[in-house]
Amino acid sequence: MIRIGTAGWSYPTGKGAWKGLFYPERGGDALQFYARYFDTVEVNNTFYRPQPPSVTAAWAEKTPPEFRFAIKLFQKFTHPKMFREATGEEADVDRGDFARFEEMLVPLADAGKLGPLLAQFPPSFKRDPETLGYLEELAQHFAAYNLAVELRHRSWTASPEAAALLRRHGVSLVHVDEPKFATSARDVPQTGPLGYFRFHGRNFKEWWTGDRETRYDYLYTPKEQSQLAQRILEVAEVTRNVYVTYNNHYGAKAIANALQLKLMLGQDVPPDVPKPLLEAYPDLADLLTREHAERNLAS
Repeated sequence: MIRIGTAGWSYPTGKGAWKGLFYPERGGDALQFYARYFDTVEVNNTFYRPQPPSVTAAWAEKTPPEFRFAIKLFQKFTHPKMFREATGEEADVDRGDFARFEEMLVPLADAGKLGPLLAQFPPSFKRDPETLGYLEELAQHFAAYNLAVELRHRSWTASPEAAALLRRHGVSLVHVDEPKFATSARDVPQTGPLGYFRFHGRNFKEWWTGDRETRYDYLYTPKEQSQLAQRILEVAEVTRNVYVTYNNHYGAKAIANALQLKLMLGQDVPPDVPKPLLEAYPDLADLLTREHAERNLAS
C-alpha cells in the first residue's frame, strides 16, 4: 500500500501559509479537513517536544479508521546541538525521555493509527564508530516500532557496515529528494520492511541561505513527479507498505504535489479540491479534470 501525505498539516502563518489556498479562510478543524484528502501525515511538532497523550488521542478521534500518523522523533534524540540551543540544556538522553515519548504514542497505537517513527538526522551526522553505536542503540530501543531513519551524509550510503546494521535491526533507510551536494547521500539501499520517501523540494538557491519557509519554496514539475513516481513504484514492488511525504510546504505546494502524485498513481482524490489551490496550480487542475472525466466515461 502506498500512502501519500505531507510533512505537517498546520501552516497558519507566514507568506507560505495554507489558509485561503487549501484550508478555508474561516472555520473548521484543519486536521479533519486534511484527512478528507489524505490517509497519512508526518507529524512535525513531536520533533520540538513530546505531546501530551490527550493531544494524540484527539488526533485519533478526528481522523478516519484508515488514517496513519508518521511520528518524527524528539529533537533530543537526533539533533543534540539544536536541542541545546533551544533549551540551554545538554541533550543527555535518559529513560525518562523515551518513556515520555512512547507515552505519547499509546493513544495512536490503541486506535490502530500509529504509522512509522521517523528519526531525521542532520546532514552533519556522519558515520563513525560513535554514531554507528548510537544508531544501533536507538534501533534497539524502538525495536517494537517501524523505525525509518533519514541519514543525509554520503558516508552512510557509502558504508556496507551501516546498511548491514539497519538490515539487522529491521530499520528502513529514508529515500530523500532535496538539492544534492558533494556530501549528500547517494543510491539509498532498501534496508527494512518499509518504504519511506521524503520530498523536500530542489530549491538549491535558498537551501542554505533561506529561512524555514523559503528554502521549501519549490513545486515539482509533472516530469519530476513522473520520475519520483517511478522510484516509488520500484520500492513498492519489494515492500509491503510505502509512505510518501512532501515537505515542500511553502504556499501549499506540498498539498498540490501530493494530490498530483495520488492521481498519477491511480488513487482516489475527492472532486471538491479547493478552487484557490487549483487556480494556483493549474497542472494539478488539469490532471484532476482529466482523471475525473476518464472515470466518468469508464463508469
